[in-house]
This record gives sequence, structure tokens and C-alpha cells, in this order.
Amino acid sequence: MTENQLNPASWVDQYADYLFNYAVARVSDAEIAKDLVQETFLAGLKSAKNYQGAATERTWLIAILKRKVIDYYRKINSKKGKAEVRINYSSQSDSAGDWLEENVADPFSTLENDQIENAELGQAIQECISKLPKKQSAVFVMKTIRGLSTEDICNELGINPSNLWVMVHRARTNLMGCLNENWFKL
Repeated sequence: MTENQLNPASWVDQYADYLFNYAVARVSDAEIAKDLVQETFLAGLKSAKNYQGAATERTWLIAILKRKVIDYYRKINSKKGKAEVRINYSSQSDSAGDWLEENVADPFSTLENDQIENAELGQAIQECISKLPKKQSAVFVMKTIRGLSTEDICNELGINPSNLWVMVHRARTNLMGCLNENWFKL
């Protein structure tokens, strides 16, 4: 096998543990993580014909898994199936948009660079979230990623709705600043 070719027969042995650890860190449920890894391998097999070798096998599989995690959260957070993650386009603007919807690449795209960018962007988002102050990070994840209600978050964290929205706004502003410095300039 030459570099950057697919070898599906070795996926379980080579990547299952890595993919499982990646998934369980994002969904916090071992059974769901196992299902997501299986779905990733299945999707990889189905889209193998589109693989062009620009990304390593592992990077390509991670890009697919990231999409599966996003789809999982879409499914549980919204009756309409839309992502709950919304980030301001710039700190100068009050307009919010479906940021992940518009910027995360489709892992089934025939453009391998999109898959590489998807993997790198997902990692950059996680890194930026981890740099937020602890309470700001918790509020952002609870509200925009997990889709919890304002009332539930306020009760759990002992804050009022005004504080919650200030923290969400600051988290969005900080995330966009972090991404502008660490991702968009690349």
C-alpha cells in the first residue's frame, strides 16, 4: 500500500480506538460513540470511490466522524434537524448565522481539501472552546451545542437569564476572535 491510499481491511485495527476516544470525548456516551465509529466506517466504505489520496486515511476518517458527531447533535437538539451552533460572523456585527452549517465541509465531497479543512476546523473550534473561561465555555456548550433551555441552564448554574446571554455573547465574540487568529489567517 502506498501512502494515502485506503485500506478498509485495516481500519478497525488501526483506527477504531482512536476514533472511539475522539467520539466519546465529544458525546460523553460510550455506546453512542461506538455507533458513531461504526457509522464512520460504513460511510467511509460508501464514499471510498471519492477518496483522492490528498489526506491521510486517518484524517479522512476523522473528517467523516466529525460530521457524524455534528449530525448526532443536530438530531437530538432540533426537531427540524438544523444545527444549534450559531456564532457571530464578526465581533463588529450583531448578525448571527448557521456558522457550522455554512463552513464545515461535507465529508462526502470529492474535494479532499474540504475534508482536511473540516478536520482542522473542528480541532480549531474545540481548542478555542477549551480556551474560554470555564463558566463561559459551559454556558456556550450547554446553550448552543447541546441546545438546553435558558431556564435549565440558569437553574443548573445558578445564574439569571441576563447573565446567561451576556456569557453567550462574550463566548461567541471570544470564539470568533480565537478562530480569526488561529484558523482564518492560515
